[in-house]
Parts: sequence; C-alpha cells; structure tokens
Amino acid sequence: MKPSEQEAPKLAETLSNISNDSSASEKGEATSQQQSNNGYALTVDEVIEQHIGALGFAQIMHALLVSIAWTFDAQTTLVSIFSDAQPAARLLATGAIVEGSLMCGMSTSEWEWVGGKSDTIVSEWDLICQHKFLVALPSTLFFIGSLFGSGVYGYLADSWFGRKKTLFLSCLLTFVTALAISFAPNIWVYAFLRFANGFFRSGIGSCCIVLATEVVGKKWRGQVGQYGFFFFTLGFLSLPLMGYLERKSWRNLYRIISVLPLGYALFLLPFAYESPRWLLVKGRNKEAMVVLKKLARLNGKQLPAELSLVDPIEGRDDQTSSSENFWKTKWAVKRIVMVMMAGFGSGFVYYGIQLNAENLNFNLYLTVAVNAMMEFPAVFIGSFLLGVMNRRPLFSNSSYLAGISCLLCAVLSLQRVTKAMPVAKWLQLAVEAVGFMASSTAYDVLYVYAVELFPTNVRNFAVSLLRQAFMLGASAAPLLVALGRESAMMSFIVFGVASVLSGVVSLWLRETRNAPLYETLRQQEKAEEMENRTEHT
Repeated sequence: MKPSEQEAPKLAETLSNISNDSSASEKGEATSQQQSNNGYALTVDEVIEQHIGALGFAQIMHALLVSIAWTFDAQTTLVSIFSDAQPAARLLATGAIVEGSLMCGMSTSEWEWVGGKSDTIVSEWDLICQHKFLVALPSTLFFIGSLFGSGVYGYLADSWFGRKKTLFLSCLLTFVTALAISFAPNIWVYAFLRFANGFFRSGIGSCCIVLATEVVGKKWRGQVGQYGFFFFTLGFLSLPLMGYLERKSWRNLYRIISVLPLGYALFLLPFAYESPRWLLVKGRNKEAMVVLKKLARLNGKQLPAELSLVDPIEGRDDQTSSSENFWKTKWAVKRIVMVMMAGFGSGFVYYGIQLNAENLNFNLYLTVAVNAMMEFPAVFIGSFLLGVMNRRPLFSNSSYLAGISCLLCAVLSLQRVTKAMPVAKWLQLAVEAVGFMASSTAYDVLYVYAVELFPTNVRNFAVSLLRQAFMLGASAAPLLVALGRESAMMSFIVFGVASVLSGVVSLWLRETRNAPLYETLRQQEKAEEMENRTEHT
C-alpha cells in the first residue's frame, strides 16, 4: 500500500531514522551528516564520493585484483567444450572420416579415433551410439552443482565468512575438484566430480563482482563491474590454446587449469580488501574504517580524524539473518523472481551458444576462438553503454538482438540454404558471433543490474540467486546441444525464443542507473517508497 498524504510527515521521519537523522533527497538517497560527540558520521557512499573519490587508483587496482579470479571461472566452466567434444574417427581400410550414426553399425575393428583414445572423454569411454547422451551428463551436472553452490556461497558471503574469505574458499576447492577430475576412472565418477567442481567454483563470480563494485562511486559501478567479464574473456580465450596444446589428453588439460586458482588464492587474494559495506553491516565499524582509510591513502587522500560511519542497522540486537529477512520482504522476493526468470533465459542462451559451437560447420578451435574474441567488444561496448544508457533497456535490447541472431542461424543451418548460398556457413559464423556478443552483453549487464537492485545485507545472496538462475539455464543447454547434433536448426530456434523472452521479463524491473547502494532491506524499501511517492505527486 502506498502512504496517504497525511502519512507523508511520518514516512519522512521514519526514513530519517533509517539513516540516523539524515535528510532524504528527492531520489530517496540518504545524504547524512550526523553530528555526534566525537565529530560527524557519513554513510559509506558519502565517504567514497566526498573523501576517497568515486574511482581512483585504489579502486581500480582492487577491482582488477579481485576480478582476476573470473579467469578460472571461465576455464572450469567451458573446458568441457574440448574435454567432452566429439572427436573424428576414420575407417581403417580407407582412412575416410566416418561420423555419427554410421559408426553404430560397424565393428570397432573397422574404425579408430583419429586423435587416439585419450583425446576426449568420448573417445576414451566410447560414448557413442546408445551411450551418446551420456556426454551431456557431466556438463549438466556441473551447472546443477553451480546451482546449489551459488545459494550456499551467497549465504556464507553475506553472513559468516564475508566476501573475501568466501572467494578464497571457492578458489581452493575449485583447485581440489579440478585436479581430482583428471584422475576419473569412468564417466560416472567424472560426472560426479564435475558436479562437485561446479558446486565449489560457484562462489567465484558473485564474490568478485560484489567486492569490485562495493568500493566505487555510483557513477562507475557499471564500468567496474565489467572488469570481471574482461578476465572471464581472457580465461575463455585461453582455452582454445590450451585445448590445442593438450589435444591428445583431456586429463592434462584439467591438471593445467586446476593449478591457477590455487596460485591466485595463496599469492594474490591476500592483498585484496574485505568489503567495508559488509563489515559495517556486521557491526565491525573499526575494520570498515580501516579499509576506507587504506583506499583513501592509495588515492593520495586522507579521511578526517573526526569522521565516523553511520550504522545502517536499527536495533542491531534484533537483526535476523540476511536470508531470513530477504524471504520475509515482499518487494525483494518479487524482484528476485523477475531477475531469476531473466537470468534463466540469459544463462541458457549464453552458455548454450558456446557449447553449440560444435554444431556449426567449422573447425571447433576456430569457432571457440571467434566466440572468445567477440567477448572483448561485448565487454567494452557494455562498459560504454552502461555509462550512458539505463540498465533495463540495455539488457532487454541485447537479449532481443541475441534472439534474432539465433533465429537467423536456424535459417542458415537449413541444408537447402547452404546449397543455394555457398557463403552460408561463413554468414552463419558471423551471425552466430554477433548473437554471442549480444548474449554476452546481456549476461554481463544483468550481473551489474542485480548488484544495484538489492542492499548490502543481502546483495551477495541476491547475486548468488541470479547465478543459480544462470546455472539452471546453463544446465539445460548441454541437452539441447546434444539434440542439435541431430537438428542444428531446432537448437538455434529454442535459444532464440528463450533470449527474446528473457528480455521481455526484464521490463518489470526497477531502473537503477545512478541510484544509491543501500545497506539494509528496510532502508531501501523506505527510500524507494519515498521515490515512488515523489514521482506520483
């Protein structure tokens, strides 16, 4: 219910209490300067904007440091493009290449794998004919593991561990499970370990983007949020090179990518800062101030000695857990449902297009490299557009473009079209690359959007729920890719429709460009109610 005209003074008074006697601006942002016995108090947003700087050397270096971990997230997620690929086989008598169902009616003594038995899991465990759909099982379980792991890590990052320790734990367990995969004796153990790997790596992305964006001014949140996707792209781009060098052994490929997150967790992550917003919400005000002072010093500035931080929690002794508060807050539940619906479609299309690369009539290494290269313009274009466009139309239009591109790929995959147009396969590769770039932009923007839609005490949890939706969509993608081996057109049609629908769902989300980051659910609810009231009157 919206407040009546008579309730406006009471609402304004309540909002002032939320930010400790601060005065709310017409946008609902708390801009407090609370006088106290020892000086004055500011919110974290005000300290950053007024004393540290919205974006300086300290924030850039910190964002780059925590964003490096996205590299390993990409490698563990997409390594199956090469490790689980369908390799070429040839007839022993003539040396002719034989594919698909033709192998099923032949004796194993009549053909051999071109790359040898250890090339991929398909060749090592003969996952063909009646066993061909087992190839999709490990990737599906990987994304299902990510689905469950995202919720666990989101709770840990908002409650007990904080962002930094949760990121360390995720990197360490990613190393353990990736290394264990390289010793899998059969497809069933391999699939279980991929599930575990997906579960344990799922804390990387959400912690990285939250750590990077919580220490910058509101003008730069979108651009800084894109740093992680740049490193994700580097990880993606490294896979064709590593996959080609280790094309004779999928096990060695897993061993290589397992070492990187361990080195990062031990030698680089200790230099990152914990989120001062999380520390403040947890009542660790002194530690939050220490982090802010370090950021200011690296930017060549100094915080006033009399400055303190506004405590965002009223009645701190009565505070419940972030997840419990979250599910009791109606507006937050409605919002996360919309975000997750959009995220499901985005994750389904984003990962589906990448995994579907094998269904294009091109060299696998070349196709994956082209897709990886398209991530770079997606990151830079997304960074620019986040600075000049609202989040909602940027996400929806990117989703529409990705969907239209997938539908065009479906048309270009028709046999009569490829026969009539000799350049059809090149055109299909170009359209697929544009579609992937658009889906990547939508995927990246939705991450930043989710960070801004929820307050500090549930932000990591909300981003983790979005990540769950991404992974739920991604878990369905391998099954459709397997279907695409029989009908490429059908797989592209489904991806196209899903992308368009995710763009439509986002139209019900609130716009957040240049909006403040709130610290608690109650604070954000009151501020948004005041903003809605101002707009209506």
